[in-house]
Amino acid sequence: MEVKEFVRILGADFYTGVPDSQLKALCNYLMNEYGINEKHHIIAANEGNCTALAAGYHLATNKVPVVYMQNSGEGNIINPVASLLNDKVYAIPVIFVIGWRGEPGKHDEPQHIYQGEVTCRLLDDMGIKNFVIDENTTVEKLEDVMNDYNNILKTGKDVAFVIKKGALSYDEKIEYKNENSMTRENIINHIVDITNEDPIISTTGKTSRELFEIRTERNQSHKQDFLTVGSMGHSSSICLGVAINKKNQKIWCIDGDGAALMHMGAMAVIGSYSPKNMVHILINNGAHETVGGMPTVASKIDMVAIAKACGYYYAVCVDNFDDLDNELLKAKSRNELSFIEVMSSIGARDDLGRPTTSAIENKKNFMDYLSSIN
Repeated sequence: MEVKEFVRILGADFYTGVPDSQLKALCNYLMNEYGINEKHHIIAANEGNCTALAAGYHLATNKVPVVYMQNSGEGNIINPVASLLNDKVYAIPVIFVIGWRGEPGKHDEPQHIYQGEVTCRLLDDMGIKNFVIDENTTVEKLEDVMNDYNNILKTGKDVAFVIKKGALSYDEKIEYKNENSMTRENIINHIVDITNEDPIISTTGKTSRELFEIRTERNQSHKQDFLTVGSMGHSSSICLGVAINKKNQKIWCIDGDGAALMHMGAMAVIGSYSPKNMVHILINNGAHETVGGMPTVASKIDMVAIAKACGYYYAVCVDNFDDLDNELLKAKSRNELSFIEVMSSIGARDDLGRPTTSAIENKKNFMDYLSSIN
């Protein structure tokens, strides 16, 4: 279905969400039509954030908003759906548009498999009536469903459309770019040069994929790397959990701007404990690149000031390889919590692969390696 027809049938004029590759057609349409616009389109930090934002929009306008997201974000909306939107509380109507990763019977990455199995079940449990849209869904069928949904929304209940891969189409192109010169893959190469065999916890998406391929290209072991293939926004907390239990070992986190924003409270907790052996590297390209390239707000805020305010002993931003190498070397020898923001371009190799080991194998090898060091 052409995404313009989908948007027309929904009949909403405010969208907020977290980008998803399954919803690329919708995301690109919204960027071309509205850009980032407080009246019509806001990209939020996480799915709970955009659900609450949508609630505020309804309170102010008495209109029905749309929240879009990948199904991995369902966990983030459970609390605001159950304790804010629900018709037994404030009865705030919202239309959810959810990209279905890990659809049963379709090959997908391990972090999506179980989430895919429970996608519609979670919506059912939350009392959200849902309809699956695939490549064969007709405009007439969707209009019938939306007529039914409009009656449900009038009662203060929520509804959802679950979008299968390829269900929505959009032919117009949009290019996401910035002015930064360093590529993320080269940044990770420089990090690997300095860290040697120190443990690394890397964030979800292309960061972990690039780290895995760099090790393979160098004929190095993957044992010291924990690839956080799912659980966006939590790699720094995983790193904290490792660092405070391996105090004699330098522990590195390679984070992304979208991930750090998603659960920024983690930085306050890290700063409050201030593990002297932890280095938090934030590769900032101002984009949700793994799922298409839509912008984050990270290019507009001072992440170094935030880190310092959260209690990080040392925080710095670099935008070239000479400064990056210098700061990595200092962080390796420094016995204090360090934060390095690295400004990166948007983009990755077209032939970038995925880890060839399973998540369980990654966990076992990483745990075995941690048990072998002090």
